[in-house]
Amino acid sequence: MGAKMLWISVWVLFLLWGSCWGRFVVEKNSLKVTSPDSLKGIYECAIGNFGVPQYGGTMVGIVAYPKDNQKACKSFRDFDISYKSKPGGFPTFLLVDRGDCYFTAKAWNAQNAGAAAILVADNKVEPLITMDTPEEEDTKADYLQDITIPSALISKSFGDSLKKAIENGDMVSVNLDWRESLPHPDDRVEYEFWTNSNDECGPKCDSQVQFVKNFKGAAQILEKKGYTQFTPHYITWYCPEAFLLSKQCKSQCINHGRYCAPDPEQDFSKGYDGKDVVIQNLRQVCLYQVANESGKPWLWWDYVTDFAIRCPMKEKKYTKQCAEEVIRSLGIDLKKINKCMGDPDADEENPVLKAEQDAQIGKDSRGDVTILPTLVINNRQYRGKLDKTAVLKAICAGFQETTEPAVCLSEDIQTNECLENNGGCWQDKASNITACKDTFRGRLCECPVVKGVKLVGDGYTRCEASGYGRCEINNGGCWKKTHEGKTYSACVEDGCKCPPGFKGDGINKCEDVDECKEKTACQCSGCKCKNTWGSYECSCSGDLLYMKEHDTCISKKASTEVGWSFLWVILFGLVIAGIGGYAVYKYRIRSYMDSEIRAIMAQYMPLDNQEGQIHVHHGDI
Repeated sequence: MGAKMLWISVWVLFLLWGSCWGRFVVEKNSLKVTSPDSLKGIYECAIGNFGVPQYGGTMVGIVAYPKDNQKACKSFRDFDISYKSKPGGFPTFLLVDRGDCYFTAKAWNAQNAGAAAILVADNKVEPLITMDTPEEEDTKADYLQDITIPSALISKSFGDSLKKAIENGDMVSVNLDWRESLPHPDDRVEYEFWTNSNDECGPKCDSQVQFVKNFKGAAQILEKKGYTQFTPHYITWYCPEAFLLSKQCKSQCINHGRYCAPDPEQDFSKGYDGKDVVIQNLRQVCLYQVANESGKPWLWWDYVTDFAIRCPMKEKKYTKQCAEEVIRSLGIDLKKINKCMGDPDADEENPVLKAEQDAQIGKDSRGDVTILPTLVINNRQYRGKLDKTAVLKAICAGFQETTEPAVCLSEDIQTNECLENNGGCWQDKASNITACKDTFRGRLCECPVVKGVKLVGDGYTRCEASGYGRCEINNGGCWKKTHEGKTYSACVEDGCKCPPGFKGDGINKCEDVDECKEKTACQCSGCKCKNTWGSYECSCSGDLLYMKEHDTCISKKASTEVGWSFLWVILFGLVIAGIGGYAVYKYRIRSYMDSEIRAIMAQYMPLDNQEGQIHVHHGDI
């Protein structure tokens, strides 16, 4: 028993020694005091690692400091105190003192009393720290996953100032702001989940298993559609050199003490050992790498979920055989996974686990990973309870505004501000067009693109169509009317202009022009003018025909006679041309034949003018 306790003590000291050299980053949000004037300003506070921080959003409330139960270590029902807001009233942010009980107990009691958030004032002058959940062996933590209000730790000096203002009767109004607690640079969120395959570590392990089951669907959709890039990680430690040959180190570590995990049951005499956990962690890392290489990284979620269901420690199924059965059922290449895992008994580094240890060290704005489980979103450690909705909200806060996927705009994740008074943005009810764009962080008043046409304006009071195709949208805001089966529009590419036959501003009004009355058409002798909507009709009396181009009347008979005479002239011309062409053709044929005959005769019969001529061909070269 003494040796066992000594080893546990050494193990705990080793873990503390390892973490003291790390760089732990306290994740913060801002708190803005809007009243009283003496406290106006922006203050920092540390986000608690429980409850549900409103990542990407804000909360406005009134600070209250209890006269009794000021450390909130007891239920406020015992003091007949309630902080539930009345209809139309501001939410209550309960200010309590640090000390005497766990941070989570304070938050739980504040939540049950009706507080919307809890502010814990530090009891000593020090840098802000992260309020974490208690160790399971110290308390029954069944209520931890039921804490839903956000929590924040504030400095002692700021807490004292708030208390003094409340004691003086001032209304202390504050705004808790998490909008910049997570970076949101672009349209893809990168996040890591630091976890453990151990399912015998109490409520924390149970919450991890339940979270993976609940979050699997959302995670896989986000990954498959390219919205996120997810990477699982696993923490390991190395065994102190002085204990490398000890029985305990050999049972908790692989690769000769290089990669270790605590005993699952904290009892070295029974159950599974820490080395079993390390090997299963290694298998899960390799499975992710093989699945990622095949273009299906989301299979990790299927494996971890199925393994937790089919291979639990409690049923003595936490084995290699059970793990490999799950892998085969998912169609993942088992040989590649085993090759990736290497030899756990070799006295050498395992490149996969070495990379995991290196990844534990913080870089840039992210601190070292020292808490399990830990979620890292866009290189910032998530603080809050491990819950599907809470984590999904945090991931949604990591998208650049207007680039978030549809799942981030669902009713259970955020409130659609465009549903109330159209968000205060411009809208065209007739065409059902609005400039209000719902986002996870709120709403934007931005003139939309409709049917390929960009509307231009401030988005609040005005949005107008511009460019090619503008007339397709609400007729470009111009006049348009249909009458007696005819439709006329004043919309042109560069504005609004009444069409020919109409006059007006082109926007609200275009009136028919009476060409007959205004004597702008059909004014020839013998013409009869009749006005129509958007045009006119002009006719001639008797056998006269109206020619609109010349605004004149001509005789139908004369035009017919002229037409036939012209036709006869054309026909006569064609006949003469044909006869002439034939004569020329005959002449050319006769001339050609004569020349050919003379050429043939010249070859066989000397002509008169060639007599006496002798042609001699010598064989000279």
